[in-house]
Amino acid sequence: KEVCHPDIGGKIIMCPQCDRLCPFWKLNITCESSKKLCIFDSFGTLVFAVFMGVWVTLFLEFWKRRQAELEYEWDTVELQQEEQARPEYEARCTHVVINEITQEEERIPFTAWGKCIRITLCASAVFFWILLIIASVIGIIVYRLSVFIVFSAKLPKNVNGTDPIQKYLTPQTATSITASIISFIIIMILNTIYEKVAIMITNFELPRTQTDYENSLTMKMFLFQFVNYYSSCFYIAFFKGKFVGYPGDPVYWLGKYRNEECDPGGCLLELTTQLTIIMGGKAIWNNIQEVLLPWIMNLIGRFHRVSGSEKITPRWEQDYHLQPMGKLGLFYEYLEMIIQFGFVTLFVASFPLAPLLALVNNILEIRVDAWKLTTQFRRLVPEKAQDIGAWQPIMQGIAILAVVTNAMIIAFTSDMIPRLVYYWSFSVPPYGDHTSYTMEGYINNTLSIFKVADFKNKSKGNPYSELGNHTTCRYRDFRYPPGHPQEYKHNIYYWHVIAAKLAFIIVMEHIIYSVKFFISYAIPDVSKRTKSKIQREKYLTQKLLHENHLKDMTKNMGVIAERMIEAVDNNLRPKLE
Repeated sequence: KEVCHPDIGGKIIMCPQCDRLCPFWKLNITCESSKKLCIFDSFGTLVFAVFMGVWVTLFLEFWKRRQAELEYEWDTVELQQEEQARPEYEARCTHVVINEITQEEERIPFTAWGKCIRITLCASAVFFWILLIIASVIGIIVYRLSVFIVFSAKLPKNVNGTDPIQKYLTPQTATSITASIISFIIIMILNTIYEKVAIMITNFELPRTQTDYENSLTMKMFLFQFVNYYSSCFYIAFFKGKFVGYPGDPVYWLGKYRNEECDPGGCLLELTTQLTIIMGGKAIWNNIQEVLLPWIMNLIGRFHRVSGSEKITPRWEQDYHLQPMGKLGLFYEYLEMIIQFGFVTLFVASFPLAPLLALVNNILEIRVDAWKLTTQFRRLVPEKAQDIGAWQPIMQGIAILAVVTNAMIIAFTSDMIPRLVYYWSFSVPPYGDHTSYTMEGYINNTLSIFKVADFKNKSKGNPYSELGNHTTCRYRDFRYPPGHPQEYKHNIYYWHVIAAKLAFIIVMEHIIYSVKFFISYAIPDVSKRTKSKIQREKYLTQKLLHENHLKDMTKNMGVIAERMIEAVDNNLRPKLE
C-alpha cells in the first residue's frame, strides 16, 4: 500500500542502481511487483515451508515401508546373490594377485596404486566440470549486470496508468525474465554435455559390477545436475543484493561491474520467476523430448525398412525394430524425479506452487511413460533389485538440506523478519513514534537516505534526470543518514534484524529437525504386518526343515534298527542250530 501510494511511494526518489547511465527513479514503479510479492512473502509461506519439512520426512518413511512390502512381494528380502563382474571389467583384468580370503590367484585390472591414480583423476575431472558450471553461472551474472544498465536507460522511469507495459516491465523484471530464459537454455545444453562426460568418467573409473557402475554414475550425474539446476537459484536466494555496499561506496565484480541490487521488496520475486521458468521449462522440454524423440526414430527406422516385396511384417520383428532401452534402463526416469524432488523441497518457501506443478507434471508423465514404454521401446528385461540403490541416500540428503535452505530463504531472501522486527520493536517507542503496534511507516524506515553530493564520479547516476533537482535519494539498507556521527554505517535496526534472522534460522531448524527425527524414530521402516509375514515365512521354512530332518532321522533310525536286528539274528542262529 505504501509503495503504490502516490504521496508515499510516488514521492520517494530512489538512488541509481548502476553507474553513469542509470537515472534516479520513483519507488512506485515497483508497485505491481510489490503486489505480486505479497502473494508469496507472507506468514502462510512460513507455515507451508514447515509443513513441507515434515511432509518430506513422512514421504521418505512411508516410502521405506512401501519398499519393504515390495521386497516381500517380489521375494528380494534376503537378496544376497553374488553379482557377476561386468564384461568391460573382466576384459581389463591383467594383473595377478593373491586373494586374502581364498588364498588363490585372481586377476584385477589395476594395482592399488593404479586405482588410487584413477580415483584422483576422476575426482579432479568431476571438480573441473563443476567449476565449469559455476563459470556459466558467473557468465549469467555478468549478463545481468550488463543488460540491467541497458534496460534502466531504455525503459520508462515514471508510471503511466494508461500504459500496462510501464506498470509490469520494470528494469528489474525485464532483466530477471531474460536472464532466467538464457539460464534455462544453458542448463539444457550443459545437461547434454555432462551426461556424456559423466559416462566417460565412470567408464574410466571401471567399476566391477553393474550395481557399482550405476551407483557411481548416479552420484556423478546427480552432482552435475544439482549444481547445474540449482546454482543460479542459490545465487539469487543467498548472494544477490547481499554485498552491494551503498551508493557512495558500491561493491564491484572483477573491479568493473557494479554488484546488482534487489527490488525494494527483496529478491524473493526474482527467485520465484527463476524457479517457474526453469522448473516449468524443464517439465515441458522433457515431456516433448520423451514423446517426439523415440517416435521420430521409429518413424525413420520404418521408412528405411519399407520394401515393395514384403508388406506384412511379423509382430515379433516389429517389436525388435523398436528403440532399445539401453544399459541404464530407468536411470534417467529416476534422475528426472529426483531433480523435481529437489525443486519441490529445497525452494518451496519461495515458490509454494512447485508441488502443484510437480503433481500436474507427474500425472501427465505417467501416461507419457506408459505410452512410450508400451509402443516405442522394446520390452524391458526384468532384473531383481532389493531397493532403489543410491537414490535413497540422495533423497535423504535433499530432505535434510531443504530445512536449511527454506529457513535461510525466509530469513535472508524474504522481507518477513524485517517486517516483524519493525512491527514489534521499531513502530513503537523507544525507536518509533506510533502509540500502538503498526506497519505504517515501514517503507520509510527500511530505506536509508543518501546525499547526492556524496556520490563518487564513477558511481554517480545520470545527471539528466526527469525527476528534477534533488539533494537526497533513498536506497534499500539500514544505515545512518548523512550528517550523523556514524553516517552511512549500519544502524541499530540492522543489528536487530540480523539477530532476529539468526535466531529464526536456529529455532526453525531445531524445531523441524526435532520433529523429523521423532517421526523417523516413531515410524518403523517395516510395517508390523509385513514383518509378521516375513517372520511367519521364516517360521514355516524352519518348521518344514525341522520336520523333514525328523522324518529323515526316523527313517534312518528305522533302517539302522532293522540292520541291527538282522545282525543279531544272524549271530544267534548258528548257536541255536
